[in-house]
Amino acid sequence: MTHLQFNLNINDLKESVMNSDIDAVIKASIVLVLNEFMEQERDDHLQADPYKRTINRKDYRNGYYERDLLLSIGKITLRVPRTRNGDFSTSVFERYARCDQAFVLAMLEMVVNGVSTRKVKNIVEQLCGETVSKSFVSSLTEKLDPIVNQWANRPLNTMYYPYIFVDAMYIKVRENQRVVSKAVYIATAINSDNQREILGLKVDHTESYEAWGRFFQYLLSRGLQSPKMIISDAHKGLKKVIAEEFLGTTWQRCTVHFKRNLFDQLPKKNMEEVKLSIKRIFEVASVHEARKYKQIFIEQYGGNGKLEKVIGILDEGFEDAIQYLNEETHYHKHIRSTNSLERINEEVRRREKVIRIFPNTQSAFRLIGAVLMDYEEILSKRKLPVSNK
Repeated sequence: MTHLQFNLNINDLKESVMNSDIDAVIKASIVLVLNEFMEQERDDHLQADPYKRTINRKDYRNGYYERDLLLSIGKITLRVPRTRNGDFSTSVFERYARCDQAFVLAMLEMVVNGVSTRKVKNIVEQLCGETVSKSFVSSLTEKLDPIVNQWANRPLNTMYYPYIFVDAMYIKVRENQRVVSKAVYIATAINSDNQREILGLKVDHTESYEAWGRFFQYLLSRGLQSPKMIISDAHKGLKKVIAEEFLGTTWQRCTVHFKRNLFDQLPKKNMEEVKLSIKRIFEVASVHEARKYKQIFIEQYGGNGKLEKVIGILDEGFEDAIQYLNEETHYHKHIRSTNSLERINEEVRRREKVIRIFPNTQSAFRLIGAVLMDYEEILSKRKLPVSNK
């Protein structure tokens, strides 16, 4: 096995792959490699490259037919090359039916790593048992990243997204022989068909006003229209960018983060009743009710010096935290917090723990993009309930 450039527990990696749905990008990579290999097999059989005249030609190309291959990670569909006389036969189906688990792990290694020509060449040769040309490897590696890039840069002007959720998480990346933290920006949305969708991601140096600006400009450049509401935590730089880039868009402060901020300022003992009173403020169906319970809370605890800071934070952030109540009732539980995006972050974390430290920024973008692509397939099969009943 070739030397890995990051800390990798192969047993955890194998378990992660074999016990879960394969990432869309990994499955696409497997299809890509096998299709390319069969293409090379046909070229070798014909002894002639496409559109080349040669006296050594044995036969002529005759298109393709589709054939399914069942692997341990599921079914894939391949484009099998044909020849005019029909005497060409690929070795792929016999060979990879026996070693598909190793192949899946090799593809995951290719995607997670920097996908160097040397590494891909070694992997393909080890699995195929034959020497492959540099041109074949180069064409293969050039096609891997666009699988994620095409998804990450798809147009956003074909659908309206009334509710957008944004958040940032941190990962470890090797850069200039040092391990540094980098921020991963992720945006999700509820679209006009009442389905959740992952809009995009970006890896940047840190979470800041400038970085948030670059992230939103990236989304806008793909055709994103100003939403009705953006839901996020209260990062100052993020709030400023939202106000500048999305005129007329409401900012909804995540109620989960807001309540957590309030609870962190409470004394450690005998605060259960106070916590319940805070929760009740946000467990209502209208702005009028929320304001009523907020006023009751202030009147009840306003004379308690230990809660002075809590009341100040509540008063300052209250209006931003109840904007979801101005929307239709059936959306309330879906748009009052970033919990749905937090679950996606947890899925990214689960895969990221296998790697721990990414060898470079591009490899981080590649794997996280693969996870998001895979997760979006799950989201596309769900639809939010729109009934008030």
